[in-house]
Parts: sequence; C-alpha cells; structure tokens
Amino acid sequence: MEIKIAPSILASDFARVGETVKKLEECGADLIHCDVMDGNFVPPITFGAQMVKTIRPHTNLPLDCHLMVLHPETHIEDFARAGADNITVHAEACDIPALFQKIATYSVKKAAVINPETAVEKVFPAVEAGADMILLMSVHPGWGGQKFIPETLKKIELLRDFCIRCGKAELDIEVDGGITEENVKDVISAGANVIVAGSTVFKSKDMAETIRRLRG
Repeated sequence: MEIKIAPSILASDFARVGETVKKLEECGADLIHCDVMDGNFVPPITFGAQMVKTIRPHTNLPLDCHLMVLHPETHIEDFARAGADNITVHAEACDIPALFQKIATYSVKKAAVINPETAVEKVFPAVEAGADMILLMSVHPGWGGQKFIPETLKKIELLRDFCIRCGKAELDIEVDGGITEENVKDVISAGANVIVAGSTVFKSKDMAETIRRLRG
C-alpha cells in the first residue's frame, strides 16, 4: 500500500502556518493533519474551522481534520465549507454511522478515530459503514511530544485483519502520536499506511529528508 505522511501543524509555529503548509508540500508531505481541540473532549483548545479556511489557499494538499470535540455533529458543516478534505470524528463522542451520513452530504471523506484506552472493535462498525480511513491514536490526545504507546501495534494488526476479512483490504489506517524514524517501520509493518508526525517533522533540521525516511 502507498505510505502517506501527514505532518501535524499542531507542532508548527501558528504565526507562520500559511508559510508552513507551503513548505510541507514542497518537502513531500501527502496530507496536512489538523488537530482540532475544543477544551471539552480534551483539555486544550487549539483552533477551529477558521484556521482551516485560512490555510486552504496556501496548499493543494488534502486537509486532514481530526475533530477532538465533544459534539462533532455541530461542526461538520463549518469544516466542510472551510475546505476540509477529510473529517475524522471520535467513536467515543458520537454515533459514527449517523454522522458519516452527514459528512457524506458535503462530499468530504469520512473517518473514525479511537483513543488508546478504547478497544479496537469500537471502530469496526465504522469500517462497515463506509469509512474512507480509520485513525488509531497511539498517545492520549491533547498534547504533542508524547511517547508512542506500543500496545497500538496489536490494535493496528487487528484492524488491518478485520479490513481484509470484510473485503476492504486497501482501507487507509492512520496512526497518530509518538511516531519517530526509529519506530515507524514497526507501525507500517503492523498494517498502517498513513503516518501522522508532528514533533518528529518540525524539530528536524531537514523536513524533506525526515518525511522521506518516515515513508520507509
């Protein structure tokens, strides 16, 4: 499967975010990962649809919007109209099949995500409901710079196996949190093909080379 790298702008300098997404495109990124936090589902507040609208003119890359919010159903239209290409919602926060129907009305790709403490089986209904991607958090959402939770590897394997068994072997599996050049091979070998990386990319001296290495 094609390996895709999705740098998270949560780790970037917000004062230069337009310039940053242009640079990421030049450096070979495949998606721009946007971590949206509302201060309720997770303690921090990051940004909302207005940020997505602001950066949309600065890149042709897909904007991968991960909504860490308590009531995602109230935000779908705003993010779709702001220019999101993919909207990811938490299985812990909503009825996934019902919300997928709403996302689909805006011709935006739909994805589901679970936190590290949630059993992987929680997202199996999302696969069956037509998800374009499943995201597995490999750290506790809310803050960047955390260490990868190794138990995530087994969850990736179980999810990929389920996708194969239900005829969706090529479904994108995204993993977010603590991924480095040292552990990315394990993540990919387990069955993931979309790699979110924040600190690893933005703290590197050569973002293009780091993205190339993360791709494996």
